[in-house]
Amino acid sequence: MGLKITAKTRVVGIFGHPVHHSLSPIMHNAAFESLGLDYQYFAFDVRPEMLRRAVEGLRALQMVGVNVTVPHKEKVIRYLDQLSPEARLMGAVNTIENRGGQLIGHNTDGMGFIMAFQDTFGQSVKGKRTLLLGAGGAARAVAIQMVSQGVSEMIIANRTYARARKLVKAITEIFPGASALAIRLQGESLAKICLRADILIHATSAGLMLDSLLNILPTSFRPSMLVCDLTYNPPHTPFLKMAAKAGCKTMNGVGMLLYQGTLAFRIWTGQEAPLSVMRTALEQAIQQLPVTSTQ
Repeated sequence: MGLKITAKTRVVGIFGHPVHHSLSPIMHNAAFESLGLDYQYFAFDVRPEMLRRAVEGLRALQMVGVNVTVPHKEKVIRYLDQLSPEARLMGAVNTIENRGGQLIGHNTDGMGFIMAFQDTFGQSVKGKRTLLLGAGGAARAVAIQMVSQGVSEMIIANRTYARARKLVKAITEIFPGASALAIRLQGESLAKICLRADILIHATSAGLMLDSLLNILPTSFRPSMLVCDLTYNPPHTPFLKMAAKAGCKTMNGVGMLLYQGTLAFRIWTGQEAPLSVMRTALEQAIQQLPVTSTQ
């Protein structure tokens, strides 16, 4: 039985459009119930033209905070009072904290990926060559966090080359000594670069160029390669199946979703998140989802 909503119940949630697919309410409400906290997490479908009013509502209603998902992670910044160092570096916010009426933007996506990576593979990203497929919001957070953690080389491959270049430019401006390269997400050059990668991450839009990738990459996989897909539904994507068949160790997007959530939980409550409870709730919810590719 879930916690009862009272006049003292504290409210958190998620702003996005759409948000009907979000698993965050299930994960966080399981955590609140486990610790006996009088909090409830709701999903709020906020259209882009209503974002400013929704953010103002956080203050007016004295909500604890919210997660922020697509398409609002960058645009929401203009309506906030402060940014954490991580959010400022990444140019995006996925968590808002209402601290006494001051709205503070955080970004837990990048560190969420790092924590999931270390949990899954038992290794650090430091010193590893990384090939990142995609240059969107999630890819940017992952790339910047990995460079900050000391990867030896960050190669960004994207269908739109200009967007990959823009991300590489941001990385080298933040970390002047970083080794970063932009390439097009196509052709034999991608396969050759893949051959020298220690870590391969798929972070393109759902299904984007998947057939092309499946044709290009099979001969480039090595058993020592660590392969990640930021998609969590389905848990075993064709990309990960292909990598596993080649003997690679793999990781899907469930861990990143979990760990970014635990970091947000701590920001809002000041308490450590019940990791095992949140993991179980998340895994059970994913098993019941119709197979699709969502963030």
